[in-house]
Amino acid sequence: MNTQGFIDDVSHRLTELLAKTPAADFEKNARALLTGLFAKVNLVTREEFDVQMKVLARTREKVVELEARVAALEKQKP
Repeated sequence: MNTQGFIDDVSHRLTELLAKTPAADFEKNARALLTGLFAKVNLVTREEFDVQMKVLARTREKVVELEARVAALEKQKP
């Protein structure tokens, strides 16, 4: 589950739970608390993770390609 989805789910559940209480600002405060907590532990969203995995895969492919080119050039040396 992504971080924002988790925060939204917890927030929604707390809102339902407290709908009949005088705690009107509780949802806002809980959302801010959870967002701050997740920011401090350096979590990333699943989308960010997937993008970085793709970047890493392309980088690895490029490294393999460049290593092969270097090896070919080294063989050409007299």
